[in-house]
Amino acid sequence: MRAIRVASAALLGVTALALCAPAAVAEGDTDITPFGFSVVPSTVAPGGQVALVLERDGGCRGTATVTSGLFDTVIIPPRRNLSTVAVDWDARPGAVYQVAFTCDGASGTTGLTITGGHPDGPTPTPLRPDRGVHAGEGGSLADFDAKELGIGALLIAGSIGAAYHFSRRHAGDEGA
Repeated sequence: MRAIRVASAALLGVTALALCAPAAVAEGDTDITPFGFSVVPSTVAPGGQVALVLERDGGCRGTATVTSGLFDTVIIPPRRNLSTVAVDWDARPGAVYQVAFTCDGASGTTGLTITGGHPDGPTPTPLRPDRGVHAGEGGSLADFDAKELGIGALLIAGSIGAAYHFSRRHAGDEGA
């Protein structure tokens, strides 16, 4: 019976891996580069912001340059993976602009589509993987309340007392 469960789990895992494999290919790369790159989001309104993401998989160690007709040239320093830039307000809606990433002599391009109209609100801020985790706040005693702890202690003590009382009472009934 255990072999059937193991085989089912293995088959499910292989199927999930096979279905996800095409998604692992770098999105939008038109050239083969030793590093990955992307523009997030890939569709933006004129005046909106995009994140230029560089995946330094060992293929890009130096300074990266990102160029396009939508914004001024952006330089990504060696130890950074991301830069945010605003798209020009005069970008043509419906057009697809090429964004070129160049690093250590290799370059690749991807498309950035411009939607119609202007951004209605703030553009979503992309994740910043080069900043690390903001941790250390909160915890189990973040909102320490003595009144609530006291009430909880009384409830626990009352439950233990009631359990002891009823266990003694039933034990006395059986012995009589």
